[in-house]
Amino acid sequence: MKLTGNILNIKNKRDDRNADVSIEVDKIEYVTYKKDGKYYQPFNVEVELEESLVITGDQLARKSEKHLQEGEYDFDVYDKAEAEYVLNEDKFLSVLLAYDEFEQEHVLSSVEYTVTLSNEEFKVLKEEQHKLRQSRKGTGKKKK
Repeated sequence: MKLTGNILNIKNKRDDRNADVSIEVDKIEYVTYKKDGKYYQPFNVEVELEESLVITGDQLARKSEKHLQEGEYDFDVYDKAEAEYVLNEDKFLSVLLAYDEFEQEHVLSSVEYTVTLSNEEFKVLKEEQHKLRQSRKGTGKKKK
């Protein structure tokens, strides 16, 4: 995870002027909701990326949540479709900033990037991740 620019400049509306702000995400949390009896329960899988995903500030708008911890900021994520930006309700970014007294600046403490999938897409992703883990396990074994 890496932050370039001042993410605090991003306000409640998406703005092209924030293109100089970028955040690199190293892992994505995929979530789906399945009915368990009467209620929907969340199920998730975290995927470590081989190459960081870069999200620029012009794709973000700060959510106006009043019940967040100090230094925690949530963002709506927009996808660029041709010349327009379209809000993607299935994507969510949350960052936690800590203030460094010595450096007199905010430092990125954690990043959480979440994508909501349908049950079918989630099942396929989970199977792919399982196969990937199995293939990695197999490469570490030596034949006698």
